[in-house]
Amino acid sequence: MPWADMITTMATFTTSDGTRLAYHQRGAGEPLVVLPGGPMRASAYLGDLGGLTAHRRLALLDLRGTGDSAVPADPATYRCDRMVEDVEVWRAHMGLEHMDLLAHSAGAALAMLYAARHPQRVRRLLLITPNPSALGMRATPEDRLAAARLRADEPWFAGAFPAFRAWLAGEADFDDVFLPFFYGRWDEVARAHTDAELEQTNEEAGERYFADGAFTPDATRTALAALTAPVLVHAGERDGGPCPDLARRTAAAFPKAEFTVQPGAGHYPWLDDPEWFRKRVLAFLDGPADAAPPSAE
Repeated sequence: MPWADMITTMATFTTSDGTRLAYHQRGAGEPLVVLPGGPMRASAYLGDLGGLTAHRRLALLDLRGTGDSAVPADPATYRCDRMVEDVEVWRAHMGLEHMDLLAHSAGAALAMLYAARHPQRVRRLLLITPNPSALGMRATPEDRLAAARLRADEPWFAGAFPAFRAWLAGEADFDDVFLPFFYGRWDEVARAHTDAELEQTNEEAGERYFADGAFTPDATRTALAALTAPVLVHAGERDGGPCPDLARRTAAAFPKAEFTVQPGAGHYPWLDDPEWFRKRVLAFLDGPADAAPPSAE
């Protein structure tokens, strides 16, 4: 069954500052709690995460001001660290003593802050093509250009690369011509995914997400170094943000981390090869929560 035809239920809860947030449940089985990226893109873009709904009940949060969630009274609460409490109130609302938590891209920064503040509530942590800003690291223009050059044999490359390079240098605005660099395969699925982005994203909120003061990397690293939950850091071979090396360094911040690079994948690996993505995620989720992690090499 295509995920768009799958029955999805929506529920709401109220945060500590009175903002009503919505989350969507899709699939069957043990819950997998999901934080979207963007930053500040409605959770609909995650779909069924490569078919995980056949094995897990996804609980997908629309962060404040996105999707079906309400706009907060104070826009300063769009800052990443200000939303950690939203996740904790959501967990309590769902009645979960602890949870398997998956976060994509910018959502991984929020997940890391949550795990640092509430480590006892995280059973397993999955960081998919994560933005490691919470650790004081970011993808560099050089990372992104190196990944982009891997696509030099594709027919759209010649028109896209100069615009991408100019944008990264701060010499030009974002241009849809270089959207293919964010996907491992530039096909109809990827095109439809990008077509929905503008409507799904709260741009004002996204600009505030990484605002000054959101992160205290040293304190976060210290807290995460004591995290006992197993962690999966999953990178795409063709992704520039994070590139595999940056994702590997992200994994090194955790004492029990597995590190995976998905061949041929970009920033949305569940779209590029759903079966490969699904099998890897399930292998991690189905392992014992107290197992020693395999080598990251």
